[in-house]
This record gives sequence, structure tokens and C-alpha cells, in this order.
Amino acid sequence: MEFSDIASVSGKGTLFNIIQPTRTGVILESLDEHKKKMVATMHNKVSILSEISIYTTDAEGAVPLEDVMRKIHKEFNGDTDLDKNSSPEELKAFLKFVLPEYDEARVYVSDIKKVVSWYDQLVKQAPEVLEEKKEEKKKETKKPAKKKEEAKGE
Repeated sequence: MEFSDIASVSGKGTLFNIIQPTRTGVILESLDEHKKKMVATMHNKVSILSEISIYTTDAEGAVPLEDVMRKIHKEFNGDTDLDKNSSPEELKAFLKFVLPEYDEARVYVSDIKKVVSWYDQLVKQAPEVLEEKKEEKKKETKKPAKKKEEAKGE
């Protein structure tokens, strides 16, 4: 499973695995132990985690959520000691520690709560998503370099 296989639906408290697209929407299965299936239509606001970014104040302007989740996992290894009832100051300090350049004016406390909640769900339901990509990135970066070298040699 990858970040591009996981979605959030507005109004639903859990993350979903994308099963397959349909003519009018997409079939989703909850990541929790219930494994409930639902069809999200165009009336539902579905966000794929790989397409979500967090605003920053640096030149790039945003950092992909996937990178932020991996930083959180590297620093806290599954235990942030935060939840949706944590104080706004704690949540802001947490994100400031993980992502010092986040844009405090455009990233709201509710956004940080979602990040913490999603991270907790991923640790419990799909921990491979937080670690697996490291090996794949190394393989992907090596392959294009070899192709370029081969093209130069010909």
C-alpha cells in the first residue's frame, strides 16, 4: 500500500483504502478493523493523501504530507502523545518541531489535528506506508541515472 492508495472523506473520521474507481465515483474500504466499504460519489469530498501538502514559508511554498508523515515517524516512531483533544499550543509546537518552516498563518489547528489523527491511524492500520518508500526511492533514483548514462554512451 502507498500514500496514493489512501484517501480521506470529508465528514468521516477514518482513512480509506481505495479499492477501485466506478463510473460515478470510487469504492473505498475503511482502514480500521471494521473494513466497511462505501462508494464515494462526486457529492463526497475525497482527498488522496499523496496529493495533500502542508503550507510552508520557504521558497517551495509547501511540503507533501507524505514527507511530513515520514518525518513524524522518524522522530516519534509511532507515539506522538497527542490526540484530537490536545491543546492548540501543544499541536502547534509539535508541528513546529517536525516542520519548522510551516506557515502558521495558513495551517490551522484543525489541520494539525487531522495530521496527528491520520498519523495515528496509519501507524495502527498501515505502518508499511511510513517506511516502505525509502527503498523504492533509492531504486527509482538509480534507474533514471543508468538510463541517462546509457543514452550518453550511445
